[in-house]
Amino acid sequence: MDLRKLKTLIDLVADSGIAELEITEGEGKVRIVKFSQAQQTVAPVAPAAAEPAATVTAAAPAATPEPAATQGHRVKSPMVGTFYRAPNPNSPPFVELGQSVKEGEPVCIIEAMKLLNEIEADKSGVIKEILVENGEPVEYGQPLFVIG
Repeated sequence: MDLRKLKTLIDLVADSGIAELEITEGEGKVRIVKFSQAQQTVAPVAPAAAEPAATVTAAAPAATPEPAATQGHRVKSPMVGTFYRAPNPNSPPFVELGQSVKEGEPVCIIEAMKLLNEIEADKSGVIKEILVENGEPVEYGQPLFVIG
């Protein structure tokens, strides 16, 4: 692929609302991923001051026992996108804490490139924890739910 064409594609992604672009041309393949504002905002906040860094360090061990307390199967995001607990803003969430789910039952929606993708439970059990807030961006492989 031509370097000028690549630069144009990078500028297109940077100037638009597109988070990710993948193009295959002949035998060549290019994937451009833009970091979200949430990732850029979070990174500078932690190292901003020496004292909060100690607080962040203290919080990290507290987070370590939490996953041990909520042991179980983790339903992970199969794609990058925006997490939604309900099919639309006026509907109840697909699942709630303590609710029993069966394998193949929808548990959430991930919007990726204006497409709504229903994510199904890949194991039967009880929802022990919901790890993502409604409307939050999610990454590929990020845990969404804990099923026990």
